[in-house]
Amino acid sequence: MCNSSTDSQKQFDHKSYLKTVNSLPGVYRMFDKSNHVIYVGKARDLKKRLSSYFRSSGLSPKTQSLVSHIRAIEIINTRTESEALILENDLIKNLNPRYNILFRDDKSYPYIQLTQHDFPRLKVYRGVTKASKGQFFGPFPSAGAIRYSINHLQRIFKLRNCEDAMFKNRSRPCLQYQIKRCTAPCVEFVSKQQYQLQIKQAELFLKGQNETLISDQVKLMEDSSQKLEFEKAAEYRDNIEQLRRVNEKQFVTGFNTNIDIIACVIKQDYSCIQVFMIRSGTSMGNKPFFIRIKLDSTAADILETFLIQHYSRHPVPNEIIINATLQNVQLLEHTLSDIALSKITIKSNVREKRKHALEMAVNNAQESLQRHLLSASNLNKRYLSLNEELNLLEAPQKMECFDISHTMGEATKASCVVFGQEGAIKSEYRLYNIRDIQEGDDYAAMRQVLTRRYDKLKQQPELLPDIIFIDGGKGQLHSALDVLEALDIFDIKPTLRVIGIAKGASRRAGYESILDENYNDLDIAMDSPALLLIQQIRDEAHRFAITGHRKARAKARKTSRLEDIPGIGAKRRQLLLQKFGGLQGVKLAGIQELIQIKGINRETAQVIYDSFHG
Repeated sequence: MCNSSTDSQKQFDHKSYLKTVNSLPGVYRMFDKSNHVIYVGKARDLKKRLSSYFRSSGLSPKTQSLVSHIRAIEIINTRTESEALILENDLIKNLNPRYNILFRDDKSYPYIQLTQHDFPRLKVYRGVTKASKGQFFGPFPSAGAIRYSINHLQRIFKLRNCEDAMFKNRSRPCLQYQIKRCTAPCVEFVSKQQYQLQIKQAELFLKGQNETLISDQVKLMEDSSQKLEFEKAAEYRDNIEQLRRVNEKQFVTGFNTNIDIIACVIKQDYSCIQVFMIRSGTSMGNKPFFIRIKLDSTAADILETFLIQHYSRHPVPNEIIINATLQNVQLLEHTLSDIALSKITIKSNVREKRKHALEMAVNNAQESLQRHLLSASNLNKRYLSLNEELNLLEAPQKMECFDISHTMGEATKASCVVFGQEGAIKSEYRLYNIRDIQEGDDYAAMRQVLTRRYDKLKQQPELLPDIIFIDGGKGQLHSALDVLEALDIFDIKPTLRVIGIAKGASRRAGYESILDENYNDLDIAMDSPALLLIQQIRDEAHRFAITGHRKARAKARKTSRLEDIPGIGAKRRQLLLQKFGGLQGVKLAGIQELIQIKGINRETAQVIYDSFHG
């Protein structure tokens, strides 16, 4: 059932509207005067919950701010409160309302994968584990945590991590063998049986069975010593030492199940949630999540939001330990159990080792939040300095910066990065493919990206930035101003500032020329916080553009021109590239050389030759 009400007047007539609302479970959406969703919530009893927003007293200032912007409310009834919880989560992710908390973590957690080969490869894997063959261990909360584990695996068990193409075509060991990080199965320096033993040992390590593994290594060391194989015995001794060090660094041991320990702390309208992941007794690492609190919320409120958002995207452990008592703990357990297809428990009142682990998570959350607040304080100083340098009437809420990246016109990309009062807003970053321009024409590239960006945004004036930074000198700035004037952006937003960032003669940081809309050079001191902020935004735009360009260029170069030649399949391409040492060698080869390749006759050789020589 769906019920809605709109009001053209300034204030929302809540009394009339509440008479139409039922007391069933469901989800409600609140709209502002521009018909944008500003808040999404759920309720077991919609009438009771919505009535609470319109009390005559007792509302916090932030809730009063929310209520003052309400011009319409829509409700969707659900059969159960659990359904309402899931629907609320989906709507928040899709709509990102102004007053809701949204924990942005679009990346999937990485796993360690042991591939399904005769000589399995050790690699980092992201994505759905069912989509690939092999054994998976994890998930790990961060790239740093997984690099730490892989580093130990290579040092102790010497497993290969090279690509299959490299593995199949080696004639001598690579550097990994030289630095004792691999046993060189590519050139058969180790037997399949011995390598499988290395794999089994690595599996014990990844499953947290380090004590069993250490016992096995001790036995192997003693056997080698009795056989007078002292060099091999010394290797096992070193492995035992490293394994014991790893055991000592595990902040928590003795768990034999999958547990996430989650602590939430609040300070100065900011919250940090610290997640420690334990799998089979092994600490996989931790990850902090920071969020600015938009309504008056307790740690329990934030944790409830976090749990449903986080575990709707990531694997759910058997047990979740948190540092606050949730009002709807049974509802969350039921919902997460449905998501995981297994029984999930959420605990806050714990003892002994669980209590010790939770205390450590709380301490880490407090320290992380303190560092984050110090960083935010420095950012605030830079914003205040920017206000002064640009003579702004009020602090900019949104800034965008554009940069162009290419290599002699190849794979041209344009980046748009977005910054707000809290720093980079990565969810709003955009990368544009630049096409149909003369190669290397940066001015045309800038005109194209700005046209595409603001021709779309001018339909939603509230999304236009307060400042646009252009990475370039007078020419780039002139191109940008032409586009914005042609699109009537200055009529829509008269306060818009457009600033050019021209590299100095030495191209060194601090020597940039900062140009305003009249091409005047703003004399900003080299040590000014405002200049540091401008450099930070410009550098981020440059990083994002060049990363996108390099990926596009690498993809283009991996997509061989041989793929466009009819009759040349994957096997023939591989033979050609191996024989001639790459695409350039194939291009220089004559017809007589080409027909020496198995499966290529004179007619096919002629087609290949003509494709490169017209």
